[in-house]
Amino acid sequence: MTNPSIRAAFWMTGAIASFTAMAVAGRAVSFELDTFEIMLYRSLVGMVIVIAIGAALGRLGEARTRRIRLHAFRNLAHFTGQNLWFFAITVIPLAQVFALEFTTPIWAIFLSALFLGERITRYGMIAAGLGFLGILLVARPEAGGASAGILAAAMAAVAFATTAVCTRSLTKTETIFAIMFWLTVIQAIFGLVCAGIDGDIAAPSAATAPWLLLIACAGLLAHFCLTNALSIAPASIVMPLDFARLPVVAIVGMLLYDEPLELVIFGGAALIFLGNYINITRGQAPAPAPAVK
Repeated sequence: MTNPSIRAAFWMTGAIASFTAMAVAGRAVSFELDTFEIMLYRSLVGMVIVIAIGAALGRLGEARTRRIRLHAFRNLAHFTGQNLWFFAITVIPLAQVFALEFTTPIWAIFLSALFLGERITRYGMIAAGLGFLGILLVARPEAGGASAGILAAAMAAVAFATTAVCTRSLTKTETIFAIMFWLTVIQAIFGLVCAGIDGDIAAPSAATAPWLLLIACAGLLAHFCLTNALSIAPASIVMPLDFARLPVVAIVGMLLYDEPLELVIFGGAALIFLGNYINITRGQAPAPAPAVK
């Protein structure tokens, strides 16, 4: 298997499966645990896995504190986005959540200009315009579609875009292991504080524990697969492959939860995809990779 596109497709298959598994597992545990508790246990399991791998590879020394403030801000954004995402998948169709999540690279265009001083190109503006039209189709505000779940999914995309911009800055000086280490450690702290603020942290039951393990492992595996895909092929190849998540999760939602397959959601997602694709293939600066939850 020497063709880079085929190899990238192989890794993206793993990423798509991982993202879909996270959504199904998130719904499975939402009936017993709130989003803060889900994030707490997910981060604790992820922390154990990351530290174990780091120790085995002798890379724990890479987890330095020289940019701890940016690590903290990045993980606050990610923690916020992830909680909003877990809430959204429990109240609106999975396809709607994933379609809105695909606006993350478009939001990142504006955030990169604001925080990193990157110029917004003409193609970036076209991408933003198409993305906005796509959001209107997916959310359908004229049909009373701007529900709490839609707003949560849209805000999650903004939070994930903030995470991507911070990650872009961190990768200039930090290793992937350091970023993953502080991801799990800081978010475990956030989860503990938020879940325990009412003095009542629900313990995982025998039914939810396997799902929590799946959430943690799927999140790490998605990051690993996506990173490998981007190391093999350019974003212009990887991003269209990532959009295969939408029909996959739509079918899963139909089979498991009797969610309707609405063409308008696919139409909105197509506009969002087109905007992203134009920006990556024609714009001067590639958009960030899809967010990793």
